[in-house]
Amino acid sequence: MGKKVWLGSVSHMAKIAADRKTKHLCSRIQPFEVAVVDHADLDEMAALSLLQANVRAVCNLSPFLTGTYPAEGAKRLLEAGIPLYEVQDQTPQMIDEVDGALGMVRKNELWIQTEDGWKRKARLSKVSEQELERRWQEASERLDEVLSTFIDNTLSYARAEKEWFLRPMKRPKLRTQMEDRHVVVVVRGRHYREDLRMLATYIRDYNPVLVAVDGGADALLENGYCPDLIIGDMDSISDEGLRSGAEIVVHAYSDGSAPGEERVEQLGLSYHLLPAPGTSEDIAMLLAYEENAKLIVTIGTHSTMIDFLEKGRKGMASTLLVRTKIGSRLIDAKGASLLYQPRWTWNGTGLLVAATLVPVMAALTIHPVARHTMQLWWMQWSSWAF
Repeated sequence: MGKKVWLGSVSHMAKIAADRKTKHLCSRIQPFEVAVVDHADLDEMAALSLLQANVRAVCNLSPFLTGTYPAEGAKRLLEAGIPLYEVQDQTPQMIDEVDGALGMVRKNELWIQTEDGWKRKARLSKVSEQELERRWQEASERLDEVLSTFIDNTLSYARAEKEWFLRPMKRPKLRTQMEDRHVVVVVRGRHYREDLRMLATYIRDYNPVLVAVDGGADALLENGYCPDLIIGDMDSISDEGLRSGAEIVVHAYSDGSAPGEERVEQLGLSYHLLPAPGTSEDIAMLLAYEENAKLIVTIGTHSTMIDFLEKGRKGMASTLLVRTKIGSRLIDAKGASLLYQPRWTWNGTGLLVAATLVPVMAALTIHPVARHTMQLWWMQWSSWAF
């Protein structure tokens, strides 16, 4: 075949990891493997996960940017130097056929190694910075139109779901006590790492209830915290997170079906089932509210149109209804960090006083006039005391 080129690398071949869901792929892909995904408008969180996995390159069966809205993912990957390719003539079975195979690119064609030798799988188109910028500008110019449709969808679903959110939730009997306590709801969304670091002192001082939404449990474990409660459909949390000892609430659809129920049962874990419309993070906040939490602090939650479009949702009805209902008891992590002042403790005060006195005493000891004055003062005090 002559000179072999693997996604921008000369004389190099690499293993392929392919999956229809990017978050599932990121949990198993190995460093320097090539990711094959089917992810239109790749979002920023997916891109960050791929970068953290140290992928060599990314092939996408869908456009990285469709022009619907300015998704951040492709820009992040190109800025990090990751080659991006879009597959032009894929087959429905392509994901299964290339996963785990050894592959290469030759003349913008994807080839994989089979028992019968090298086999051409698809034609590729490399995504350039110029092409990505053109699509980005198109998407930015359409934002007003997209926002209008997004608002219409939000209001339409809000009218249909408002009765459910207006009445008290039929909540499970939890062992986790939230009444009159601070609650932190953690979602593995944008900037969750920075938010967790920012709230470290607050978490230490107030010891809030830590409620993880799905993969938020892994985010807490990564930062040295153990979740008290996990709620979600369990599609983006690790087995380690589920086995962390936290109380588990499986979020089900309104009709009672719950895709995450089977996984929890296979792990032999006890759980509660909570049927409800909306997103798991909205239900987590509403559950804390219904349990009479004193304050609800959110980390990494989705609250903007771009956030929801990246999640594949065309509106944010449940988020609008839940945040309207909770009101003043809800605060974002960044707001909490600005309002919160660390508590003074005797230990901290003692350390501060000691740290202040050390250089002062050192200066008095070294300076001859100061040392003589201290000696005279000590003699006078000794004669008076004794």
